[in-house]
Amino acid sequence: MITAYLTHPDFSLHDVGPEHPECPMRLDAIRVQLMRSGLLQQTMQADAREATDEQLLRVHTAEHLQALTHKSPDSGLASVDGDTLMTPDSLRAARLAAGAVVKGVDQVMREKADNVFCAVRPPGHHAETDKAMGFCLFNNIAVAAAHARNEYGVKRIAILDFDVHQCNGTVDIFKNDSDVLICTSFQSPFYPWRYLEGDYPNVINTPLAAGSGSSEFRHAIEHDWLPALEEFRPQLVLISAGFDAHREDPMAELCLEDQDYYWVTLKSIEIARRHAEGRLVSVLEGGYHLNALGRCVEAHIRALLGHPWPES
Repeated sequence: MITAYLTHPDFSLHDVGPEHPECPMRLDAIRVQLMRSGLLQQTMQADAREATDEQLLRVHTAEHLQALTHKSPDSGLASVDGDTLMTPDSLRAARLAAGAVVKGVDQVMREKADNVFCAVRPPGHHAETDKAMGFCLFNNIAVAAAHARNEYGVKRIAILDFDVHQCNGTVDIFKNDSDVLICTSFQSPFYPWRYLEGDYPNVINTPLAAGSGSSEFRHAIEHDWLPALEEFRPQLVLISAGFDAHREDPMAELCLEDQDYYWVTLKSIEIARRHAEGRLVSVLEGGYHLNALGRCVEAHIRALLGHPWPES
C-alpha cells in the first residue's frame, strides 16, 4: 500500500496569532507524532503546489477570489469574518492547501499512490461558493472533487466528512449535484448553523448530540453512511478529515477516541476498494488539541498504510 503525504513548509506562514486555535503548531504536532511512531517515514512525502485560478473557479466565484485578494493585508492581520483572519501570506497558504488535494487526486488517478493524506492549513470545508468563513478561505476538498470530474471524468465522487462541524461549504457547492454524495457527521445543534436541516438528495446529514461517543458515532456511520455509499458506488473517495470530535478537543462536546478514527478510515478504505479501485484522498480539516490531533492523525495514517491497530 503506497500512501502519499502532501504538505508544505509555507503553511506555517498563515499565522494569525498565538490565541487562535487554527495555528501552525497543528501541523508541527502531526509531524512530530508521525515521526515518533515511524509512520511518516513509510509514506511517500512530497510538497504541495498552488491551485490555479482555473481550478479554484470551478467551485468559487470570481468575486470571491477578488474579495480575498482585496482583503489580503500588506502587513499585520485582516479580518474576513469573526473567526477568519488573513496575513499577507494567507492566500498563498490557502492556494497551497487546495492545490495539495488537487495533487493528491492526480496521484491516485495516475496510480502513483493508493491513497493520500494532505496535511494542510487553512482548512476548507466551511468555505462556500462566494464566502470565506470558519477559518476557511477556499474549499479544498471541493476544488479537488471538481478537478477529478473535469480532468479525469470521474462521475461518482463521495465526500466523507467526520469533522465535529458540518461541512456547510461543501454542501453549498455541491447540493443537488448527482455526481457527488456528501456524508457528514457533526455535533448538533452547533456551528455553522447552515444547511443542517436541508433536504438534498445527495447529502447524508448525520447529527450527533453533545456527549455522543464511540458507540453513537459508529452506529450512525453504519446506519446512515455505509448503505448510501454502497448504493452510490463511488469512483473516488475523498475525506474531509477533521479530528475535533475527539473527547480531548476543546472546540466541541463529542467524545470520540483515537481508535474511532482508525475505524472510520478502515470503513472508508473498504468502500474505496470495492467501488473505486482503492482511490482515496484525505485532507485535514479541524482538530485543535495538539496532542490528540497528532494521535488521531497517526491512527488515520496507520489505517491508510494498511497496518493493524496496535495491541495495548
